[in-house]
Amino acid sequence: MSGYSGKQRGFTIVMAIFILVVLGLLGGYMVRLSGVQHATSYYALQGARAYQAAKAGLGWAIAKISTGGTCTDVNAQTALTLPDMPGFTVILTCTLASYQEGSDTPGIYVINAHSEFSAYGGVDYVSRELEVSIVK
Repeated sequence: MSGYSGKQRGFTIVMAIFILVVLGLLGGYMVRLSGVQHATSYYALQGARAYQAAKAGLGWAIAKISTGGTCTDVNAQTALTLPDMPGFTVILTCTLASYQEGSDTPGIYVINAHSEFSAYGGVDYVSRELEVSIVK
């Protein structure tokens, strides 16, 4: 039996190296997957913030028009910056269309809010755009 065990010599080190290589590759994959998950959650959060910033801009424009303002007042606001959301800017546009309905002439205000974070083409760039129509 002593000759038979001599053939087995060195096999353990091959298995140990194989296991170390497999564990190293698995560890590298897990680190990469963790980074992707962090980036995905960051972009999802920034997208939600951009949506809320656009929604806040629409709220501001609707309040302005509801209290007697016009599209000129909304369009004169070059870009809203929100103090609670640093880095986000909201650009508002408003158009007014009047229609004749019987003896009434209602005005339909179409308000568009475009919110952005960072510069276009940057790694952390995100934007959302919302539009609402109100009749007054």
